[in-house]
Amino acid sequence: MATYNGSINGTNLGVYAGGTLIAFATSATINVNMSLRSTSSKSSGGWEENMEGIRNWDVSVDALYVYTNSDGSAVSEITFDELYKTYIGADATGPTDNRASFVLKFGVGTTATNDVNYQGSAWVTSLSISAPMEDTSTYSASFQGTGTLTQTIS
Repeated sequence: MATYNGSINGTNLGVYAGGTLIAFATSATINVNMSLRSTSSKSSGGWEENMEGIRNWDVSVDALYVYTNSDGSAVSEITFDELYKTYIGADATGPTDNRASFVLKFGVGTTATNDVNYQGSAWVTSLSISAPMEDTSTYSASFQGTGTLTQTIS
């Protein structure tokens, strides 16, 4: 993985749905959260006290909205339309019930030494297309993790 003074080039990180890279991504974000549970009482002296609580994670990605590669060939990675058909539930033949969780990975596509990846089961929670006048169409996809997010270091 390309690094500069120990920092990772974000271009090398991607989002993989069901093992396939999301095509033409321009940015990606992973959030790992832990809710706190209040343990405040009258003896807390007017200060909030907390302990650990439920953990959750989510991933979002922004990408170019495309049907084909610039040379006209088919896109081999996951596109907006494939996310919609595969994980939400409709295609050209009509409504389907494809609502399903899938393995989502955030990280690099290689297994070079010390590469870090995060992986878990997730649901598509949002898909949106932006179509500005005289500008590149883009889309955003959001995924909510269900269960454990696993970190692997190769």
